[in-house]
Amino acid sequence: MSILDTINNSADIKKIPEEQLPQLCNELRNMIIENVSRTGGHLASNLGAVELTVALHRVYDSSKDRIVFDVGHQCYAHKIITGRRDQMHTLRQFNGLSGFPKPYESADDAFIAGHASDSVAIALGMAKARSIQGENYDVVAVIGDGALTGGLAYEGLENAGVSGEPMVIVLNDNAMSISGNVGSMERVLSKARVRPEYLEFKRNYRATIGRLPKLYNFNHELKESIKRRILPSTMFDDFGLYYLGPIDGHDIRQVETALNWAKQMKVPVLLHVLTTKGKGYPYAEQSPERYHGVGPFDIETGVVDSGSTSYSSVTGYTLCEIAQKNSKVVAITAAMSDGTGLDTFSKKFPSRFFDVGIAEGCAVSMAAGMAKQGLIPVFCVYSSFFQRSYDMLLHDIALQNLHVVFCVDRCGLVGSDGETHHGLFDVSYLRTVPGITILCPSDFAELKDMIYTAVYQIDGPVAVRYPRGGEPKSYNPSDKEDQLSENASVTLVSYGNMFWEVLKAQRLLKEKGIDADLIRLKTIEPLDVSRIRESVSRTGKLIVAEETCRSGCVGEAVIARLEEKESVPCCSRLINLGDGIVTHGTVSELMDLCNIDCRSIASAAEELVHHG
Repeated sequence: MSILDTINNSADIKKIPEEQLPQLCNELRNMIIENVSRTGGHLASNLGAVELTVALHRVYDSSKDRIVFDVGHQCYAHKIITGRRDQMHTLRQFNGLSGFPKPYESADDAFIAGHASDSVAIALGMAKARSIQGENYDVVAVIGDGALTGGLAYEGLENAGVSGEPMVIVLNDNAMSISGNVGSMERVLSKARVRPEYLEFKRNYRATIGRLPKLYNFNHELKESIKRRILPSTMFDDFGLYYLGPIDGHDIRQVETALNWAKQMKVPVLLHVLTTKGKGYPYAEQSPERYHGVGPFDIETGVVDSGSTSYSSVTGYTLCEIAQKNSKVVAITAAMSDGTGLDTFSKKFPSRFFDVGIAEGCAVSMAAGMAKQGLIPVFCVYSSFFQRSYDMLLHDIALQNLHVVFCVDRCGLVGSDGETHHGLFDVSYLRTVPGITILCPSDFAELKDMIYTAVYQIDGPVAVRYPRGGEPKSYNPSDKEDQLSENASVTLVSYGNMFWEVLKAQRLLKEKGIDADLIRLKTIEPLDVSRIRESVSRTGKLIVAEETCRSGCVGEAVIARLEEKESVPCCSRLINLGDGIVTHGTVSELMDLCNIDCRSIASAAEELVHHG
């Protein structure tokens, strides 16, 4: 029996002898590699956090203590340790384990995760709740160096330091040069500070001298004064956090000792651990970015299943084509150059490419400044992350009607990453931005044309929104034209990628002897309903199908506009994703689950025609 087979909950890991922990970590890594190779997922970040996760579970009780993971890209070992080992083969699959922490999945998952930089603020809130309610549990935030590119992380750090709340912030540093400001003397002292005998001395010192406040405070101030003269302070000291580290994040004994010390200090502590992304799998260690979020891959060769041309890649080469001829065009990303297709642009036009890190609000404000001074900025961003910049869209862009182009990627259902990553709210929030134009292509050629249109022909803010992945495998471009029939008994309206599902529904209806008008919206803001009005005046029945949440959807706007002209259909049906909270699975599984697939649309239309 392997060591891992004996771990069924967080308590079991505390029983493992220290000398067996390296073997346990090897088994955890092998299980992660084996399962991610089949299901896809976040590999390099999870492999880098194995020893840290084991140490956390040996010091804390995750069923009671709150361990808040930032983003959640490092939670696989945590899931295995907390009773989900035998479900790992279902990772990111429909009705299987989520790839991120989810409290509904296990009480050991303290908080939902998926977006970056919020863990410290969340953990601080939990610590304050504990103090106010007089409860007894520990709170830990685990945040990576990448998340420190987001401003929210610093807001959390500042408030945590000021609060004085007992909590531990573990900084998992695997790439940034945060530790560069910590000199060799600090490294020597940090090693001394985490030795068991030193910590035992500190505990005894506090227990005895701590009873004499004046003497203790005098000694403490003297020590800190000497320390400040010898060592440069870190920004964490300036935040009011007790800084501990940096330490080797792959040395379980050292990490466990440091965690125990940080836990017992009863003040806000930042523990700085150094780890290696992809640890234990050579391909991931050599190319951690390539193996950050991967599809299924061959373990022996490291070869990842490569996708074909995507909307993201078409966006990237179209922007390169435009930038080649227009020196005013610049591209911006928020730590997603590869995911949004901007890798080639960054190499061809390095002086006109800007990666602001996980700071979408900063990206929009910076784009506003660029546009005000005559550039044409294009911000390529995932729909779900774009949500963070809503205030900047209104205040910095809309009030001055600045010409900024937003290429909004991953709109609609994205599949296995689940509810934190689906792009189901951009239609609603973007349509409220004054003066914005929202374009929705249905294939690659149209995406390219719309980006050109957005750059050259439209003033003010413009959003071009498109889905993850590629266009339909087989289709006829002529299918995109509005299809109106004198004999139609129902009007079908859609836009973007969802149009192809509605087209299939129209064909299913035809097989049942029902003619349906099919209208595709290329622009959803401003909204022109003249063609819809023309059709509805004949059919008297309307279905608007969308891959978005219901609140603020285009269908609501269509019906409102028809009401203005007193041409409301006799009956209508809005087909969409309701409140927008949708689980993980393949896109086709989720469309079927949410009843927005072609058969559900056809069934709704048939019912509308026959029963009203």
